[in-house]
Amino acid sequence: MANPITIGIIGDFNPENETHLKTNSALNDAARSLDREIKIEWLATPDLQRASSEQLLGRCDGLWCSPGSPYQSMEGALTGIKFARERGVAFIGTCGGFQHAVIEYARNVLHCADADTEESSPSASNLFITRLVCSVFDKTLTVRIKPGSRVSQYIRKPEIEEHYYCNFGLNPDSKEAIDKGGLKVTGEDPNGEARIVELPEHRFFVGTLFLPEQSSTAAAPHPLILAFLEAAGAVAHGQRSVAG
Repeated sequence: MANPITIGIIGDFNPENETHLKTNSALNDAARSLDREIKIEWLATPDLQRASSEQLLGRCDGLWCSPGSPYQSMEGALTGIKFARERGVAFIGTCGGFQHAVIEYARNVLHCADADTEESSPSASNLFITRLVCSVFDKTLTVRIKPGSRVSQYIRKPEIEEHYYCNFGLNPDSKEAIDKGGLKVTGEDPNGEARIVELPEHRFFVGTLFLPEQSSTAAAPHPLILAFLEAAGAVAHGQRSVAG
């Protein structure tokens, strides 16, 4: 029998937050579709800022950075994302998770130590995440997928309709730096604004500004969530690798 897949959800669980409940149910639905057993553990962001965070993260085959920012500890969230990126652990970040994946990459790979988000630090000097010119909060909108990307292999459609619950996204002025630096923008809205980022060389490292968990169902799990669990399953099977 295949080993159970352990998924750590980076975020501060709130039972009244619909997106948190949907994250749980989407993972369980996808696991049933794949006929795999999973264990889900929410990892509170303050716990990931502590010296013992390595133990918490090290037992996870996949890490999902959840919606619900600003987090109680931004540094804790970034620690979890960095762990997934460097250790080859399957990773997906949705909404706030997308935003913090961008910040982690900017700080630790692009060496922009002051990279920040307007949501929690509006007066910061180097904002990689800014308020969207047109809010997409509680809207379903078109996302165009870049041909040849890893994400296109999972979704297998040139366009998808996805739901959002956010007011912040990648600063258009930072898009080129992120993309050229290796965190590729592989999904955009019709105006060319970033909606998906990925690390092509990583086992699975994807950030979506939209919420795939919102459209995922028991009958039709979202293809990105299925691909995330399959990648996490390979980690559970002992196929760990280090990625930059």
